[in-house]
Amino acid sequence: MGEVAINQTSPQQLGFSGAQDKTFKENEAETAYSYPSNGECMHLKEAKDNTKAAESLEKGYMQYGCPHYRRRCHIRAPCCNEIFDCRHCHNDAKNNLSVDQKLRHDIPRHQVRQVICSLCGTEQEVQQVCINCGVCMGKYFCGTCKLFDDDVSKKQYHCSGCGICRVGGRENFFHCHKCGCCYTSLLKNSHPCVERAMHHDCPVCCEFLFESTVDVAILPCGHTMHRHCLAEMKKHRQYACPLCSKSVCDMSKLWELYDMQIAATPMPQAYENKLVWILCNDCGKTSQVQYHVLARKCPDCRSYNTRQTRG
Repeated sequence: MGEVAINQTSPQQLGFSGAQDKTFKENEAETAYSYPSNGECMHLKEAKDNTKAAESLEKGYMQYGCPHYRRRCHIRAPCCNEIFDCRHCHNDAKNNLSVDQKLRHDIPRHQVRQVICSLCGTEQEVQQVCINCGVCMGKYFCGTCKLFDDDVSKKQYHCSGCGICRVGGRENFFHCHKCGCCYTSLLKNSHPCVERAMHHDCPVCCEFLFESTVDVAILPCGHTMHRHCLAEMKKHRQYACPLCSKSVCDMSKLWELYDMQIAATPMPQAYENKLVWILCNDCGKTSQVQYHVLARKCPDCRSYNTRQTRG
């Protein structure tokens, strides 16, 4: 097959004069320049649109919310069809002493279906970005718990084992499947497992521990309670777990004081040889020991946290 020759046609061959030739070249140059120019305009428009969208997302950041969360939406409670800032606001209002006891209830957080944007008032299905004004209703968003929060300094994360969101950073906690809750990583190989350890009320204030927003303390026996409740117990010199009576801290220094007090307080002659049976609350062993009015010491673990079972 033969080659096809392509001949370039000059402006003179098309009948253009010199001036016309110059105009043709200028037009040709302008036409050649217009493509990248249009591309730049298109990118600029996209950049402006992206900037506008980003500004919409950030609008009202940390300016809305309630005492519990910084967020840019309200929730419609599926249980009573009323609007609240968050689930805690609902529970506080519906469990108030002024409410009829038969009408008191907690919100089923996972069943929330509708949210209302705080900026434009649009009611919509649960989602992170408002469908009307484009605002981000919460920097942290969990579609499972229906949780919105602009304050991400809490380091929120969703624990699939617990089924709810926790704070403190996923890297700092682990989920114990036997205890059924998240513990600090420092206790990963050292805590005593108690089945469903936090699925009960605090033994001091009777608030449900599993969903509590207050710090929880894990006792050496494995039981749990609020940290501030434990501090109140210690203020009143109560050092035994309210559930199992084991010591809640290292009592060795106090036991040494008991040794000195008992040594300095001899019993009357009638009780010198009196023996009693005791049960140690710390090690769980039963022993027969010499009676003393101040305290009875366990011969196995050296603890004075004992109770007399038989005289």
